[in-house]
Amino acid sequence: MTSAVPLNLGITRSAGTGPHTGAKRVLLAEPRGYCAGVDRAVETVEKALEKHGAPIYVRKEIVHNRHVVETLTDQGVIFVDETDEVPEGSLLVFSAHGVSPAVHEAAAERNLHTIDATCPLVTKVHQEAKRFARDDYDILLIGHEGHEEVEGTAGEAPDHVQLVDGPNAVDNVTVRDESKVIWLSQTTLSVDETMQTVARLRERFPGLQDPPSDDICYATQNRQVAVKAMAPECDLVIVVGSRNSSNSVRLVEVALGAGAKASYLVDYAREVDLAWLDGVRTVGITSGASVPEILVRGVVDLLAEHGFADVQSVTTANETLVFALPRELRAARQSG
Repeated sequence: MTSAVPLNLGITRSAGTGPHTGAKRVLLAEPRGYCAGVDRAVETVEKALEKHGAPIYVRKEIVHNRHVVETLTDQGVIFVDETDEVPEGSLLVFSAHGVSPAVHEAAAERNLHTIDATCPLVTKVHQEAKRFARDDYDILLIGHEGHEEVEGTAGEAPDHVQLVDGPNAVDNVTVRDESKVIWLSQTTLSVDETMQTVARLRERFPGLQDPPSDDICYATQNRQVAVKAMAPECDLVIVVGSRNSSNSVRLVEVALGAGAKASYLVDYAREVDLAWLDGVRTVGITSGASVPEILVRGVVDLLAEHGFADVQSVTTANETLVFALPRELRAARQSG
């Protein structure tokens, strides 16, 4: 597995002229870290290991976090890209990002025993895609090309779905009937950028319909709102998360857009460049929805060692949602 490096999106704001007062401090965004869908997916793999023993196979990364994947690998999980890498008759878990019907069919052809850890909020978007395809709509799916979630959703209705990868892709969209067009979205996008894309689409297609309910997941939105609340006070925002985590990368962009002077993405505390702290009084910390809290604590501890001992929470929402495990494992949770 290749090692990740801190992500600098190349946007660093000037330090501004207002003087800082008081001691160095950390603003800790709340909510942050694991969402209900990630918690369910990781627990699904852990319970499958308990019930069936190693090895078990997982298609793609169960969630987009380097630490989680490496930890599960050490416990006997084998991550694969496609079903044909899995020995016939083995146990295969589908990741939180969802898969297309073609992947389910390929698994069945190899007599694989499957457990679907797709986030229920992603499954909702899949159901929307199928519903509007049945009604012969053109479906404009806003998302990032190559992302596993997008591939899974588009695979539900490939003849009806067009990917729209950001506002600049809108000019390339063609539809058959402007009165039957709807947009859906990847669940982990920036809310602001998604709505910019929707606005551009609506300029071209005034009859564009909105999805029946919000596709961008509650956790993605909540983490972005918390970052927006603290970013204007921050000289630096450190986002804990992996480079292939869409929602984590978006948090860096959101922090910069909301007024943070600099923002970086790191997997681990050891990736924090101490030069980032030069002249800094206020550091904001948050983490993507697939990040275990132990990684955030590592960054907090590192900053405390360098004079940032004052930690203040910035709370914008309280999350209580819990998703049930896949039916094959529910007894395991109850007995555990």
